[in-house]
Parts: sequence; structure tokens; C-alpha cells
Amino acid sequence: MPGESSALRYAEARLHPVQGEGASLLDRASAKMGVGEWCDVPLVEPWGFVNSGVSTFEQPNQVNIACDELNGLVVRRREPVLSRELLADPGSPLVLDVVDYHNTFQHVQQLQGPSASLSLFPNIPPTDHRGLFDYYLQHVCPRTTPSSRASSPFASVILPFCLSASPTLFHAIQALGACHWSRFNPDYGTVALRFKSQALKGLRYRLSSEGSLSYSQDPEVLVVMMMLCLYEIVDNCDQRWTVHLKGAKDLIRFKRQRQLEPSRATDSDPVSSFAERFFAFQDVMGRTACGEEVLFGSDYWQEHEGKVDLWMGCSPELVSILSSITELSRTRRRLSSDSARASFSLRAASLTRKLEGLVQEIDDDDDEALQSAAELKRLAAVLYLHCALYGASPGTPLVVNYVRRILRIVSDLLDSGSLVSMTWPVFVAAVELDPVHDELWSEPGDESSVVYGRPLVLRALAAMAESSVSNVARTRAVIVKVWQARDNDMLKGSPVETSNDPTSCNDWEWYVAPISTAMSLA
Repeated sequence: MPGESSALRYAEARLHPVQGEGASLLDRASAKMGVGEWCDVPLVEPWGFVNSGVSTFEQPNQVNIACDELNGLVVRRREPVLSRELLADPGSPLVLDVVDYHNTFQHVQQLQGPSASLSLFPNIPPTDHRGLFDYYLQHVCPRTTPSSRASSPFASVILPFCLSASPTLFHAIQALGACHWSRFNPDYGTVALRFKSQALKGLRYRLSSEGSLSYSQDPEVLVVMMMLCLYEIVDNCDQRWTVHLKGAKDLIRFKRQRQLEPSRATDSDPVSSFAERFFAFQDVMGRTACGEEVLFGSDYWQEHEGKVDLWMGCSPELVSILSSITELSRTRRRLSSDSARASFSLRAASLTRKLEGLVQEIDDDDDEALQSAAELKRLAAVLYLHCALYGASPGTPLVVNYVRRILRIVSDLLDSGSLVSMTWPVFVAAVELDPVHDELWSEPGDESSVVYGRPLVLRALAAMAESSVSNVARTRAVIVKVWQARDNDMLKGSPVETSNDPTSCNDWEWYVAPISTAMSLA
């Protein structure tokens, strides 16, 4: 047709190739050569883009979360797309394939809005959003454990406690539920803020009207702090969540000091124990990235507790080792004598042996998802140790090997739909990807199917954004910033070289730590 666009004519020529007049040069050349094979058109997803702007170069140590936030979140696709079968065979009838990315999350129920509230909890304040408590139980809690066979402590421990809880705790839980749901329905953003304000008001009243001895013994105060902390992590993951972390640390320290008195010695209740472990784990995992001093040191953790925690996705013994690695890494650049350096080497070697021989126990041997999560964290811990203590970098053979092993498990978990408790291992592997050699492996039986590191990481982050209770946008932004810094240094011909000088910055301290303050990687 005279008014037909060139783009449309090209599309029709590609879908209906002919050898006569009107065929494209490429089609005529293919026909002449006897080539009749059609190639799949790769599906380009929004998470596959890494954006760079002027600020990338002008502000190399600042992370712009908003720039990548839309790409960091993939919600269910509802538009039909051409199936691969159609692309491979242009003669086949038109078939539409609805891509529903959320269906891959087999262990999580289909995401829906808040529904009517459970009558089991009559103490829930009468509001127009009572269903947010149900949303917390049905959609937030399953996203807080990698186990496919056991209930999350956010449900099994917190739910019975709520039977006698005050409205302040329900407000905090409803705030968290609304904040999580607001990522898919922005209308709930204002609802989340309102419940957060009510929870903060109730918490402030208790802290100001009651004595420290009274509220430090009440588990509800710590649980409210925990919910508000998780709210800030899901919302923006900035310095505000660390305010709750530091407040909880002071409260826990005061409580433990009182328990040391013979007349006040009591066993810790399960609610307090879970809340304390929540804050301690958040602290240790976040400090691995920035290298700052931990609030909950290795003395908090039991060194030989090998049973895997359902929320942490690893054993307390592994967390204890991670805390020791971070504490030891802070002394690396301050070694002033041969004896100090020898002591450092001995401690580093001891931690290496502990990690390599670590056995993490799981009650249910059939819980493969939990087993994979625990092993994933152990491998990431070995990688982190060599980067933080030995100055390993992306080009180090050991780093290349462990990055490949970690991302292979991540790929398998993605295929199985188990995506919880992967944030820290994905982060550690992603920031240590070699920018020069991004190929990881080739799929067996298909020489052309090469798996690359960066696309796999971006795909994992996109899936995790919907299937976890964390701030994947912040994690993605930091990872992308590290990639951009490495690429920029490579183009300038000035990559950071591993140095034997213990007083110099290693690769982790140069690229990762400066932009990783206040990260939540639990």
C-alpha cells in the first residue's frame, strides 16, 4: 500500500519470506544459499537494562536507587507475547502465550490484595483495613523463609503471641503488610504510612510512660521494633532501619545486664529470642558489605550451633564465623608488627578451616530448598572471607570458581521457584563477577546456550523483588554501581590490582564498601 510504513513492510517480509519480487535482500540471499532455518528472537525483559547517566561518573560513590527501581521489580506480566514455537516456525498458526512470571513461585500463593480479616484475633483495631493482617500471614510470612516444608517464625512464633497483643503491635504488622503490598498497588502507600504513624505513637508512649525495667521485660516492645525495622527495609532501606536496630541493641543489652543479676535470672522466651536473632542477623549480614563495626559481635552467637534457622536460612555457627570475618577484616590495615600480622594470618586460616568443614544440620532431610539456601550462604561466606581477608579480586581463580558455583545454585533455585534467602549470596557473587570474562558455563547439549553472569544476576534480582521481604532495588543499585565502576576502570586501564601490602585497600574495600552503608542483606 502507498501509505504503509517501512517498519510494517519489513515485519511482513520477515514473517512471510518469498523468493520473488519484494523479498528483502537478506531473504533472497538466504534462499540462494539454501538457508531456511529460523532463529529465536530473544525476549528482552526490563530487568536486563543497566542505565548509566551523568551522575554515574560525576558521583561515583553515590547510589541512585530511583534510577533502577522500576527495572528492579518485575510484577506479573499480563500481556500476551508470541511463543517461541511461533518464532521458530513461521508457518505455524498464531499462538499466544500468556507469560505469568509469578507462577514460577511455587511455594508462594498467588499474590492478591488484602482480604477479610481472621476472626481469631478480635483485638485487631476496628479499621477499614483489617485484611492487612491476613495479608501479612498469607503473603509476607511465606516470603521470610526458604523452607518449602516448614512455617516461618514470623508466623509460627509471632502468630500465637498476637492472641494477647496490644493494638500497637497490630498497627505495626498492618503497616508492614500495607508497605509490602504498596509495591504492587501504590494506593496502599498512604495506608502504610498511617499505620506506621500509629505504631510509632504507641511505641513512644510506652517508652516514655513506663520505666526501662518494665518495657525491657516485655517481648512486645522488641516485636514492634522488629516490624517497624522491616517496614523501613522494605520501604527505602536507608538509615532509618538502622535506628530501630540500634534501639533494639540498647534494649537487648539492658535486658541481658538485668538477667545477669542472680535474683532476676530467667530463661528467654521464644518471642524475645526470635526478635533478638532478627536484629543480630540483620546487623551481621549488612556489615559484611560496608565493613563497619558490628553491633552484635561474635560473642552474641553460639559458636557450635549447627542447626539451620528457618528464617536466616543458615546456622548460627555460620553467622558467628561471618561476624568474626568482618571484625578481623577491620584490623587488617592496622597491623603494625610482624607478630600482629602472624596472629592475623593464624586467625584467618582458622576461620577458613571452620568454613570449609562446616556442617549445617536440617531437621527435614527432604527440605531441599532449605539445604540449598544453607549451602549457598556457606559458599558465599568462603568467597567473602577470601575477598575481605586475603585481598582476592574477580580475576583470582578461587573467586572465579566460587562465583560460578554460587550462581549455578542460584540458577537451579530460580528454575525451581525457590527465591527466598538469596539476597546476600547473590550480592557477594555479583560484586565479584569478572567484567572481562562474564561467561559462566554452557548448557549441556547446546553449544550456543551460554549462561552469562550479569544477565543471570539481574534475572535473579527481578524474581527476588516479588518473592522476598527485602529491598531488592537497593541491592540491585549497589551491584550495578560496582559493575559500572569496574567497567569504567577497565576502560581507563586502571583496575585495582591485588596488593600484598596489608595497609592498602583491597578489592572489596575499594569497590564495595564505600557504597554499601546501611544495606540490609539478610
